[in-house]
Amino acid sequence: TLALKARTGSSPQAIKSYIDSNFNVDFKPHLLRAALKKGVESGKLVKVKASYKLSPAEKKPPAKKKKAPKKKKAAPKKKKAPQ
Repeated sequence: TLALKARTGSSPQAIKSYIDSNFNVDFKPHLLRAALKKGVESGKLVKVKASYKLSPAEKKPPAKKKKAPKKKKAAPKKKKAPQ
């Protein structure tokens, strides 16, 4: 629903048309309804009237992990020029 930029949430019809236009997949409407229902049950989506939007916890970007410093490789030895 973030990609649809709807402030009050996105309707199932809008979500279906977004999937149809951006992804090359065929799916049945009952699978979309089941996925939306599961999202509400898990707390990832919030149902607002007849629309769905992301929960505030899902809108936050995931915490970034600190990357381990990269080990530097030893510089390759130069070959001596033939005499």
